[in-house]
Amino acid sequence: MSSSPLIDRRHLDFMLYELLRVDSLTGYARYAEHSRETFDAAIELAHQLAVSKFLPHNRKSDLHEPHMVDGKVELIPEIGEGLRAFNEAGFMAVLADYDDGGMQLPFVIGAVCDCMFSAANPSTVAYPALARGAANLLEAYGDEQQKRLYMKPIVDGRYYGTMCLSEPQAGSSLADIKTVAEPQADGSYRLSGAKMWISAGDHELGENIVHLVLAKIPGGPAGVRGISLFIVPRWRVDDDGVRTQRNDVRLAGLNHKMGQRGSVNTFLKFGEAGDCHGYLVGEPHQGLSYMFHMMNEERIGVGLGAVQQGSMAYLYSLQYARERHQGRHPDQKDPGSAPVALIEHADVRRMLLQQKCWVEGAQALGFYTALLVDQGRDPDETVRNESHLLLDLLTPIIKAWGSDYSLKANELAIQILGGYGYTREYPVEQCYRDNRINPIHEGTNGIQALDLLGRKAMMHNGAALKLLLREIGLTCADAGSLPELSALAAQLQAGAKLAGETTLAVGRRMAAGEVRLALANAGHYMTLLGHLTIAWLWLRQAAIAQRALAGANAADTAFYLGKLQACRFFFATELPQIELAARLVGEAEPSAYEMRAEWF
Repeated sequence: MSSSPLIDRRHLDFMLYELLRVDSLTGYARYAEHSRETFDAAIELAHQLAVSKFLPHNRKSDLHEPHMVDGKVELIPEIGEGLRAFNEAGFMAVLADYDDGGMQLPFVIGAVCDCMFSAANPSTVAYPALARGAANLLEAYGDEQQKRLYMKPIVDGRYYGTMCLSEPQAGSSLADIKTVAEPQADGSYRLSGAKMWISAGDHELGENIVHLVLAKIPGGPAGVRGISLFIVPRWRVDDDGVRTQRNDVRLAGLNHKMGQRGSVNTFLKFGEAGDCHGYLVGEPHQGLSYMFHMMNEERIGVGLGAVQQGSMAYLYSLQYARERHQGRHPDQKDPGSAPVALIEHADVRRMLLQQKCWVEGAQALGFYTALLVDQGRDPDETVRNESHLLLDLLTPIIKAWGSDYSLKANELAIQILGGYGYTREYPVEQCYRDNRINPIHEGTNGIQALDLLGRKAMMHNGAALKLLLREIGLTCADAGSLPELSALAAQLQAGAKLAGETTLAVGRRMAAGEVRLALANAGHYMTLLGHLTIAWLWLRQAAIAQRALAGANAADTAFYLGKLQACRFFFATELPQIELAARLVGEAEPSAYEMRAEWF
């Protein structure tokens, strides 16, 4: 994996074992049979499979997107071949218990494995990723029969799954969904309605598709409080799990996308013939809270998937800049002198360093967030509670900041390749197109910003934000003891103080009733807290690198110096942006809020 097109393995090892120390998870009873060796073996297997079975058809699936034939979805055969290899290797069950045939790996190691597949082919990995999310939701909230009939076949790689939330008229406004579930005498429900933007909503890859559908039971509360969650299988099954007849779920059309074209995206209709059988998950009217279990897991996955597309293009543009010779330095006047490598040009180095700062910083945040999921199993109740709080706060940041800035990294990769980057003969343009969906789906980044400022930063009297600021303070104290990093530590500490003061100011506005005005600049708050969090993780990396330099060999010395330089660059060029963001948020800059529709 040393020269992998998918990942910088030295950087990955640094994140996992020097920064996050994920091998300490083997101290948990659940992971006691694992070791760093088993973690690395799973990662290497995922890498080999991603390179051999996913990467080769990435371009083909982009050029030959799914299409309907006689009411069925047809995919290129390589997608099915790749997924069979994925299932046979056990990756559908990477998180599942040993007793269920799973690998019982930590969530963070599963996330690293998924990143291999996301980098190689984000379209194909979407099918098992959604299915695994459905299985995890059913593990948490399904009854024993539902787990046996629908969860276990997903874990075994026989069934696939979806999440059906949005509707044509409602989009992200789930309070306005119209899908109805009528209760039946036998305890089942009959659903009627339509769902839009359903990824992996119809295909022939497995024996069945388990749709997890949000719908309203007549007579329930209005708005989101009246939403319930239902299992709606594509094929009905009997009590022994044997397929019986096709359920009344119809493929009404395909959505033709800008990128990630190999993952089918569908418009589904439920109950047109009045015979769509559904089965309630958990309690009535609790569906949205259950669905958030899957949505939050998917949001971490979306953020990390976005980062991998940014990283994939960064690594390609880095290799290209080293190999492509073009132009000369500004002070080289002899036209007969040899052209220099692109990486020798200062502006190209700036764009490469900018990409490195964004994608490696976001990768650190993504894997740290995934680690918090595992630390939710810690024997210490305080650790568990704090992990849950930090996870709630950081999930919208990894999803939104990670997808926004990884997309910006994709733009720079195209720029470095110049005209070649704009052509389909080179992979960076597809990385951009594939990545462009990530700021939109699983809750647009505007919704993530509203959630961050309006809920997560304020919840429990700011408990989660206080925890984050505490962790930042500890890092500043540690890095501040190193003369080389003391100025950066002081800069970050000042930024943390600014974030706290700004949040208090917004909280006062909302408490005074100025909710709309206060939240009008939520996007700037995402910049404030996102940049602050990434700077924190860069300073943590820099402190480790600074201490490791003393005994490092030549290769590691170069690696650690690169980390230190990236940290300095981020603090010089990115972190100062929080001052403007804080002013806009804290003063509730009103221009957008006061702009009237007729003035456009």
